[in-house]
Amino acid sequence: MRPRGVAVAALLTGLEGVVIAGLGVAMLVLLAVGEPDGVLQAATGAVTVLVLSVLPLLAGHGLWRLRRWSRGPAVITQVLALPASWHMFQIGGLWTASAVVLALLAVVVLGCLMNPVAAAALGVVPPHR
Repeated sequence: MRPRGVAVAALLTGLEGVVIAGLGVAMLVLLAVGEPDGVLQAATGAVTVLVLSVLPLLAGHGLWRLRRWSRGPAVITQVLALPASWHMFQIGGLWTASAVVLALLAVVVLGCLMNPVAAAALGVVPPHR
């Protein structure tokens, strides 16, 4: 049985991956229909964003299937989201709302994964003393 917290973490982490992949696709579309300053730089940026979307997508899938390996990538994704949200917050404007949402998602997912119920469900046991 999948604990509710792990299910929430899986869904939110997967959603983050989908949003990141969507940004990468949008960058490719803008590259195709626009006139970027540097085609190679724009293409590299789009491909990089698409590649970065793989980690949260795989982690979300692994969490949903209760795979032990998935907790680490999910935690790393959230830890990286926190400074990214801070940077977005400092830019201001519409980025402020996005930053708050991203930071809240990261904190919620970390809370869902850093508890004994989630650890037990994912087969993560504390070291023996």
